Amino acid sequence: MKWPTTLIFIRHGESAFNALREKKKHIENYDEFRDLFTKEFSIATTPNWPSEKLTQMANEIWEECRLDENDYNTPLTEMGREQARITGEQLAKQSYIPDVVFVSPYVRTRQTLEELQKGWPALRNVRIVSEERIREQEHGLSTLYNDRSVYFTLNPLQGLLYKLEGDYGYRYPNGENKADVRDRVRSFLSTTIREYSEKTVLSVSHHLTLLSLRSNLERWDREQFMKVDYEDFPINCGVTVYKGDPRKGQDGKLMLDSYNQKLY
Repeated sequence: MKWPTTLIFIRHGESAFNALREKKKHIENYDEFRDLFTKEFSIATTPNWPSEKLTQMANEIWEECRLDENDYNTPLTEMGREQARITGEQLAKQSYIPDVVFVSPYVRTRQTLEELQKGWPALRNVRIVSEERIREQEHGLSTLYNDRSVYFTLNPLQGLLYKLEGDYGYRYPNGENKADVRDRVRSFLSTTIREYSEKTVLSVSHHLTLLSLRSNLERWDREQFMKVDYEDFPINCGVTVYKGDPRKGQDGKLMLDSYNQKLY
């Protein structure tokens, strides 16, 4: 079979950015800001669409949403570390051990791998490859804001462009769109097919990388991609497994065995 016999994908544990979502629930006037944003953005047609009140609220909330690190350096929370360690303990009970581990170079994915190894000591003896092609989507300018509603309010032209292009096609300034991520993940899959035929491969990466992996293996169109992103969002430290059937030879391919398993 030209494919790996098993491809395991683990999303990173809870990060400081993931935890910020919970913090926003307690920011004064955040719900009011979101309601006003939704109302104004839904009818926005010209660059002057944000009202003075919405702009003022966005600036105030921006101050509350700041993180000390850029996206690359965003670390796991203590909860995220625990999620990864327990996930490793559960995977250690399985019958397989990977032949190679690909890990996104971002801090939160490398920390996730470190915790997985604590729970799954045999993983320490496996070859580790830092793989740029499975990094998270680069969000460019919007990374400064840590909130898409704040970002579009303070960059109204970008908001209008987002409405025109849609969530799948919109490319962040100095960043990527979802199709860009899908393209580089397709390149990563080509490497795994070429170099790890009939092997077991583990990848530790990000939510959008997982959806890009699935979309390439399962031949999704953009509508199916966004449907899963909205309705079946990958959880932190969720485990997804693809299996191949070596009896099918060159006709074999990877088939989804389980998606987004929570083991902690």
